[in-house]
Amino acid sequence: MRLIGTIAPDRPLLVIAVEEEAAHLGGELPVLLTGIGKVNASVALATVLARGERPSEIVNLGTAGALRPGLEGTHLVSRVVQHDLDTPVLHSLTGRTYGADLTLDGADGGPVLATGDLFVSDAGARDRLAARADLVDMEGYAVATAARRAGVPVRLVKHVSDEAGAGADRTWRESVDGCAQLLAAWVRDHLGRGRH
Repeated sequence: MRLIGTIAPDRPLLVIAVEEEAAHLGGELPVLLTGIGKVNASVALATVLARGERPSEIVNLGTAGALRPGLEGTHLVSRVVQHDLDTPVLHSLTGRTYGADLTLDGADGGPVLATGDLFVSDAGARDRLAARADLVDMEGYAVATAARRAGVPVRLVKHVSDEAGAGADRTWRESVDGCAQLLAAWVRDHLGRGRH
């Protein structure tokens, strides 16, 4: 976990997993680098928010794998699900719901993001996930949950880096710098001076 910049109530906090995804951001907004995965993302954000530092909103920027061929570009996520938590089984055992899908404000019609610590590397797993989601990442659900529990508005902005599963034309490592440039452009267009 590393916080770059100062959190203030009049500007958003950018929450990003790794430095490669933040490579082209200017220093205008604070950036929290969490590390990869749900545990790292939730602990890093909860730690910062527990200090009493409150941004105007949290914007989780990052790359995502496409679960369908031809899906590309930068997307504002409308709903996020956990793909590696068996919510129905837990409900049947406990009578309570853990890990329910989260609908995000202000992104009507946007894609559904599946978050999990399991890296989607085969076509079978990709096809099963594609039945309920459009994109896959490893931090979005955790960031959305931590932000909501702290009462801070949250948006998830994901740029498609590659197709999830084996046989993708490009790997994450080959595409991350281009993705980082486009995510930085999204920040300039949507969070620039006078827009937050």
